[in-house]
Amino acid sequence: MSEPGEVRDGVTGEEPVLIASAAPGDAGEILTVQRAAYLVEAQLYGDPFISPLVESIDRIRRAISGDAVVLKAQSAGRIVGAVRAQFSERTCLVGRLVVAPDRQGEGVGTRLMGALEDEVCGRVDACVLFTGHLSDGNLRLYRRLGYAETHRERVAAHLMLVHMRKSLP
Repeated sequence: MSEPGEVRDGVTGEEPVLIASAAPGDAGEILTVQRAAYLVEAQLYGDPFISPLVESIDRIRRAISGDAVVLKAQSAGRIVGAVRAQFSERTCLVGRLVVAPDRQGEGVGTRLMGALEDEVCGRVDACVLFTGHLSDGNLRLYRRLGYAETHRERVAAHLMLVHMRKSLP
């Protein structure tokens, strides 16, 4: 199992990215990145009230302080991404993978997911997640990382969730 660590992006030459566990004091900055990242999703689905945009800072603090795994990606002194995981028996429920808009497309999300899978490997048999049916970038990322669609669930007239799963060694 590898430790999350510092990685320099060779393509863009951006500052190094460090993946680490989030602390309760990171909640405000994570919320800011989350809201910025999910604005595009809200516009895509025509829904400004999607849960990542209305989630409270207290809920993020509770996730960080509780049983969840919350990882952050930091670069140049700021948080540029985050991901969360909760557990249901031997399954990891992945959620809220976010990357700051100005750092999207640089591999930050891929690094966060890799670090999360390393963190939970041995504790769970699989990771599961969902994303919206119109979120092509998310679907491409998850498929590239080895996630396969298990089913779709209509949750509103404008939204179908695509559920995905990846078995872990």
